[in-house]
Amino acid sequence: MPIATVTYFQIFTQKMWSHSQSKPLISVITLLNLLLPALTLSPCRTTCGPIPVNYPFGLDDGCGAPQFRGMLNCSTDLFFTTPSGNYKVQSIDYDKKNLLVYDPAMSTCSILQPHHDFLLTPIQSAIIPPTSDTVFALLNCSVDSPVLNHYKSLCFNFSGHSCDELYNSCNAFRLFRLGMGLSNGTNSTGSTDFVPPCCFTGYDTVKFMSMNILDCTHYTSVTNTDRLRGLGPLDWVYGIKLSFAVPDTGCERCAQSGGTCGFDTETQVSLCLCSTFTNSTRQCAAGSDTAEGRDCAPWILFQAFLVIMGALLICLHDFNLSFI
Repeated sequence: MPIATVTYFQIFTQKMWSHSQSKPLISVITLLNLLLPALTLSPCRTTCGPIPVNYPFGLDDGCGAPQFRGMLNCSTDLFFTTPSGNYKVQSIDYDKKNLLVYDPAMSTCSILQPHHDFLLTPIQSAIIPPTSDTVFALLNCSVDSPVLNHYKSLCFNFSGHSCDELYNSCNAFRLFRLGMGLSNGTNSTGSTDFVPPCCFTGYDTVKFMSMNILDCTHYTSVTNTDRLRGLGPLDWVYGIKLSFAVPDTGCERCAQSGGTCGFDTETQVSLCLCSTFTNSTRQCAAGSDTAEGRDCAPWILFQAFLVIMGALLICLHDFNLSFI
């Protein structure tokens, strides 16, 4: 019998025996109601605060798809982890397959943040990149910035907006317009009221060029850009929307059998996690056609048998005590 099964059974019976001393004639039904959750308990957490965490994501190692291993962590809130930091997850849309995150170190209309890069690992860039309607605004750029010279084709306007609007509408970015930024140059009159260059660009630009190379001091990112026509910067949606694909590993079959999709942490082979004690490569219950399912199921049945017998003995013990 697996060690985990023995330990769980010992704890369970000790608690039931203790309970029987204070409440005679405890019923077998009560014991079974306590047992059944232990037999079917999923090893994977499915929420973090108000946000559901489903396949392909997982909070516990071995849950979800192996490609997404370690991308999410749950402390007080749900965070998406990258080489450049932890980004708070605002929402996950499993139908549209996108995840909205917010960079706590990103500048916004109301606050300027220190110099910061947004970095993804190579696998993250491949399987969960920012969506095409997420635009990065590079602010307070030098006149020598490569995106204003050799790579100026990387800059564009979106939905009728120019990034100059950020300097005019946002209190934080207006500081650059008043000559308090780090850009080099003045206007033709020599006034300090100089609007430093800026650039709306896509993720590929910041993927291949750091803020140092881009020669821009700050950035912000806007998402849902195709819906922002006619809206000013104060009403834009700030954040980074990521698009993910769901690997087809037979998860629907696993879920229909009562399991949760996961993987072996050593081999990274896909598994159907049936409970805290059983795994299968395809589906749960007696229909599993894998060695893992067949090997583990008898121990669960044996555990259930031991607990039921223990319950009967406790009932008999209590019944005898009631006549003493």
